[in-house]
Amino acid sequence: MGVGNWIRRQGQAARTFVQRFGQSTRGNVAMIFAISLPVLVMITMGGVDINRAATVRVNLQDALDAATLAAARSSATSTADLTTIGTKALKANLQNYPDINLANATFTLSADQIVIANATVNVKTLVANIVLPPYGKLLDDTLPVGAHSEVNRSSKNIEVGLVLDITGSMAGQRIADLKTAAAQLVDIVVQAQQTPYYTRMAIVPYSIGVNMGSYAAGARGTPATNVSISGAAWSTGTAKTITGFSNASPGVITSSAHGFSTGDFVWVTGLASGSGSGTRFTTLNDQAYVVTKINNNTFSLKTSSGSAVNTSSSWRSWASGGTVTKCLVSDCSIVVTANGHGLQATTTDTGDTRPTTVYLTDVSGLTNGGNSLVNNQGFEIDNVTTNTFSIGVNGANYSAYSSGGKAWCGMDGCQYRVFRNDNGGTLTTFQTSTCVSERTGSQKYTDASPASYKVGRNYASTNNPCPSATIQPLTDNKTTLKNLISGLTVTGSTAGQIGLAWGWYTVSPNFNSLWSSNPAGANVPRDTLKAVILMTDGDFNSPYCTGVLAGDSGSGSGSTADHINCNATNGDPFTQAAALCTAIKAQNIVVYTVGFAVTAGSDAAEILKDCATSPDYAFLPASGADLTDDFAAIGRDITRLRISK
Repeated sequence: MGVGNWIRRQGQAARTFVQRFGQSTRGNVAMIFAISLPVLVMITMGGVDINRAATVRVNLQDALDAATLAAARSSATSTADLTTIGTKALKANLQNYPDINLANATFTLSADQIVIANATVNVKTLVANIVLPPYGKLLDDTLPVGAHSEVNRSSKNIEVGLVLDITGSMAGQRIADLKTAAAQLVDIVVQAQQTPYYTRMAIVPYSIGVNMGSYAAGARGTPATNVSISGAAWSTGTAKTITGFSNASPGVITSSAHGFSTGDFVWVTGLASGSGSGTRFTTLNDQAYVVTKINNNTFSLKTSSGSAVNTSSSWRSWASGGTVTKCLVSDCSIVVTANGHGLQATTTDTGDTRPTTVYLTDVSGLTNGGNSLVNNQGFEIDNVTTNTFSIGVNGANYSAYSSGGKAWCGMDGCQYRVFRNDNGGTLTTFQTSTCVSERTGSQKYTDASPASYKVGRNYASTNNPCPSATIQPLTDNKTTLKNLISGLTVTGSTAGQIGLAWGWYTVSPNFNSLWSSNPAGANVPRDTLKAVILMTDGDFNSPYCTGVLAGDSGSGSGSTADHINCNATNGDPFTQAAALCTAIKAQNIVVYTVGFAVTAGSDAAEILKDCATSPDYAFLPASGADLTDDFAAIGRDITRLRISK
């Protein structure tokens, strides 16, 4: 309710009160009323001025704290010099409050090197001098409001990692509210004067991960590159023409001087059946078989499982046609030659044994009607040798290989990730992004240097992409910070555990190898106050397995077609966040949590409360105004944590 509305409502109540007393015929009531009216009205209406005074006191305290810090940073020792410096800073800080008149301010230095400041401002009264003459003459024209601040000259630097949720659920008014609140927080925390103590902030926007931008290679490593393809074929020799195929068990194929040996792998196609009833010979077409040689002109076939191909009397007779071609491998698939490719036959990076995968590009040939059989596709490989591997598809109906091509490994750590998805096991390919996922292994919940322990890669789908906003390491450039905030856009699901980790990493000196021009100070609490602010609007639902959203990702994490069919390596994302919070707080880093529109008492709210340094450091703003107030409260708290009182 605005002040004007409140005044009007109180005035209406007062008039009603007057009318009721005026209608009384008893003289003593009228007399008592006449005497008490000024007091009653001034008490009632004076609440407006008292409320304004309380608001001014909060603003004055913030301004005085900043001014006292400015005086403490100076080399001044005398009361006169300190007061000159402090008063100038105080007046500058009060410029946003034109109705506040500074009455006096003093700044002194104690024997313990503590700068002690006191300030008084006069607040113009609204009700007493405007609404209620002549009774307001009983009050002064202004109300005095005071504040007190003390700053130890051996103060602290400030480093803050601000972790901001920019997921899809933050769309609309929520992201607008976040931008307003975060920009104000920058103004509160980052001071204009950076000597002898600095105040710096990092910003970590996150959704499915954190976009590292130019820092990605240093954080998650450089993706493995490709090797050149020098050949690709599925067969050897020429196709042999079938001149007969008997109805027998097993069926006997006649092909003059066929040249096959027992155990050779062959591909059969082009068989035609005669008329009548029974099984057609065409059912044998376009399949791989194993040869059993009878003589130089005849042979029989077995399936890959070892069963003889029987074409008994219940079959139709063979009519004509058919060819048999010797294959390079048992399934007659294409064998790619890429010298020194370095690929293994299988991998266990997902926790079980699976075929290694590869992604092929830029191959000339192997086309049908202009369509490539292999380009820009992922494959599981088999028949691996030092220089060759097969890709599990036959090229009989495609043109021969011409030249060129690149083979990219398809595993975690490669440029492309080829995997079986969690929706039917379809082979799926995503390209690496500059986002990162969780660190796994022995250092998953530490801030060990990425020079020795890389964090996880991120292979994102177009439906749930890496956000465009990149991480900003510690800086005192408020314009840089605010420009990043104003440009935030929303996308994707919520991997809050990854955002939290990078909030920690930005204030950790162990990560200075990533951003040597924006280094964090040493973890010495007496010298530097470090804080991480984790902001989210909901559940964490996006954990990873080998760089891809895991099969057990939560509701809201996108389509199962974009999830890999293995569970999260580090487990539930909230469990991960809890472990990270414990590790962060163990380093005396202050943790604030902000659950924007998160329901009090919910699992998410309880987890955020446990994550914070204490329950008093956990906030659950329900609206944009609440978010701005809570961010401001956090900013003031951070500033006051570095001063003695």
